[in-house]
Amino acid sequence: MLPVFSLRRDLGVQLSALYFAFVGAVLLAAFLFTRSASRQLHTDISTADLALANAIAQETHTSLNSATTAVRELADYPAVLRNDPEGMNEVFEKAMSVRNDVNLIYRLDSSGRMSFHYPVGPDSTVGVDFSFRPYFQQAKTTDEPLVSSGRISPTTNQPVATAVMPLWSPTHQFMGLVAMNIKLQFLSDTLTKIATTSYTNQQVQIAILDGDGQIIAHSDPAFLLQNAHQRMPRVTDAVLSGKTGNLEDQEQIYSYAPIQGNGWGVVVSRPTESAFAVISAFRQGIFIVIIVFLGSGWIFWAILFRRVIRPLERLATLSQTVWSEQHYDGNLNTALEDFSRRSDQMGTLTRSLQNMQLAIEARLTELATLLKTSAEVVSTLDSQTVLNRILAQVEQLLGIQMSVIFVLDEAAHVFRVKASRNMPTWYAEQVMIDPLDPNSVAMRALRTGEPIQVSDTETDPSYVQNRNRARMAGYRALLAVRLPVQHTPAALLVVARAEPYQFSEREIRLLVNFANHATMAIENAALYARSDMNLQEQTRRLEALIQSMHDGLVLEDAEGYILYANRRVQELTGLPIEVLYQKPIRFLMDGLLLLIEHSESLETEITRLLSEKGIRRTEFVQTYLNRHLSLTLFDVQDTRNVLIGRGWILEDTTQRYAVERMRSILIATVSHELRTPLAAIKGYASTLLADDVEWDAQSQHEFLSIISHETDRLSKLVQDLLDMSRIEAGSFTLKRMLCTLPELIDQAAQHGGQQITSRLQIQLPPALPVLYVDEQRIETVIRNLIDNAAKYSPPDSPILVSASVNEDTVIVYVADEGPGISPEQQERVFERFYRGKNSLPGTGLGLAIARSFVQVHGGQIWLEPGEKGTCVAFSIPIVVDLD
Repeated sequence: MLPVFSLRRDLGVQLSALYFAFVGAVLLAAFLFTRSASRQLHTDISTADLALANAIAQETHTSLNSATTAVRELADYPAVLRNDPEGMNEVFEKAMSVRNDVNLIYRLDSSGRMSFHYPVGPDSTVGVDFSFRPYFQQAKTTDEPLVSSGRISPTTNQPVATAVMPLWSPTHQFMGLVAMNIKLQFLSDTLTKIATTSYTNQQVQIAILDGDGQIIAHSDPAFLLQNAHQRMPRVTDAVLSGKTGNLEDQEQIYSYAPIQGNGWGVVVSRPTESAFAVISAFRQGIFIVIIVFLGSGWIFWAILFRRVIRPLERLATLSQTVWSEQHYDGNLNTALEDFSRRSDQMGTLTRSLQNMQLAIEARLTELATLLKTSAEVVSTLDSQTVLNRILAQVEQLLGIQMSVIFVLDEAAHVFRVKASRNMPTWYAEQVMIDPLDPNSVAMRALRTGEPIQVSDTETDPSYVQNRNRARMAGYRALLAVRLPVQHTPAALLVVARAEPYQFSEREIRLLVNFANHATMAIENAALYARSDMNLQEQTRRLEALIQSMHDGLVLEDAEGYILYANRRVQELTGLPIEVLYQKPIRFLMDGLLLLIEHSESLETEITRLLSEKGIRRTEFVQTYLNRHLSLTLFDVQDTRNVLIGRGWILEDTTQRYAVERMRSILIATVSHELRTPLAAIKGYASTLLADDVEWDAQSQHEFLSIISHETDRLSKLVQDLLDMSRIEAGSFTLKRMLCTLPELIDQAAQHGGQQITSRLQIQLPPALPVLYVDEQRIETVIRNLIDNAAKYSPPDSPILVSASVNEDTVIVYVADEGPGISPEQQERVFERFYRGKNSLPGTGLGLAIARSFVQVHGGQIWLEPGEKGTCVAFSIPIVVDLD
């Protein structure tokens, strides 16, 4: 196990094993590679040369096809067919301009004589007989284009091959041919370029053979138009027979490929010695490399151990002391100092580890400071205290002398000092920064969102305007950082040093972190203040809502002590709110019981309700105040359904009780008032209809008069009820017309009969204004008042009806000499269905209807004070402009 342990843990052993494994692998690879490389190189050379031959054959085939296509197109021109020299000159000129591989285009007639050629030179062959040319003889036997063998053109004195297109008439008569001489020198130049650019210093030769075995193109122009059968007979025979392959002899290696379609071929050759010279040189090089490799390996290992492995062992020890926070001994310290003075990567690594150790220690100090700052932020909601502590931590960690936090004063729209350290008093009190100041470093940081620093206020050209302030405050360098606040006015953190200083990226990042903590402190305090304000506002609203309740509300805790009571409780119980607070609930009960005549039953009922759960309700009467109350008790529970208190709701049900009582009175009154006239009508009608009695005319008239009177009485009751219903529903409408007050009084008096008319005394001033009113409704008002006066005054006593004009109203008075109305009844006489203690039978609707009719006309009705009798007055507005 020990060797395994050493191999895994010892880098020197690992490198030694790796070195020997590498040497063995290199030797084996060199042997195998040398063996296979020879075979592969031979194959690669043959394959590459054959591929080149095929590529050149394909390219040549394409070029020849292009030439034959070109002469085929020339044969279609009318000028060529007509053998027109002028027309052919233009056509051949255009064709020559697009083909740089052609040096002559010409036309032979049917006898083989030159009719025209382009270009026309001093050595013109026009008129020369070329019928002996093999391609002319071939052209007479075919109608397809063909390519001739290579030759020297007598016209251009250059080696060429000719692309020929026979010309035939529509009756299939031979008209000659059009031909294009392809420069073989152009093909040779192309082959030379391929040989020199692709096979530099490899002595590669490339040749193109025509069907006769002539070399029509060669990478060495000296071999042009030589007979290939003499130089390479086997290769020539093979390629002209259409075969593709490789052939090797002692001196040359050949690769050949035929050119399809015209019997030509391409041959690529190179000397055998130069082809395999690379293999011999490679074998010699491998042997030398192995010797050098083995010899230098030991030297390398010794240097590696001394310069790398041993220093790495020491650096590993250093790294362990860094994370374990241990101190290393003096020998290691000396070795590390030696390593750090080296200028190579090992020295760089040593210095980096030492700097890393210092950076880690500094980072731990920074983290500790940030943690402390975080604790300061959450320790209090007083932003001023927190900001002062943060600035103290900034100064301690960064070693700065001065710091300040600016916050936007939204009212004045300037930035003022929120907190500062070591700044002059005048600076903190007087310095204000305009947000639009383009020269302010703080405002530049605010606008860009990036930290902005000035390394020297005396030399920085952008700080010229604020230089005096810097001199007075005693700083030369400053750094401004925007606080990323979202819920509070904009703010900035600015730190300064007394001497010129360039803040590093680490210091800027650290200051940005402190800015974030300052932001948290400011926003925490602002959010707390805002939440407190919202809570206070909600509390005020809830307090106003509860205090505005028509019902009394009392809240008690689980021990039965009063926590809260609204104003209505004081109104209903007579107990001041401040007295109720923190009193036992029994104190409230006693206050309620004091106002009740027989309080024992209510006390028993409340005690029972307190012992029950849920919502409980009871009603009682405050006897001495003649007030009806409803008491509702409910339990107050938290989210876990645990009882935390109880609520009391006191509701004043007096009005509701009065409404119920009024409804009962209405039902009883209407039932009685309806029954009385109906009974009379029924009785007299039955009497008149009786068969056993015959009544005289006077009796019948009397009975019918009673029936008519009771019917009118019944109709009036129904009309009064309908009018009250319409008034309460808001659907009552007036039918105004012009009328006079005397007419209204006279009509109202006639309804009362002779007994009332005889008692009336009417006193009206002259020149009363005409009234614009609903005649029937105002007549009803006057009639009801006269009827009441007649009912409640002695039979022979006068009833005085008078009127007066008061500015824009007419006031009507109806007075009697009856017993009058007691003061306690005067407030209720105009209520619906109200009837006094000594009232005569009736519905109690007369005065209520009169008040409603007067009010819908815009007037008022009231009781006039007096010593004797009753005087009711009402007013009607005078309408001046009826338009």
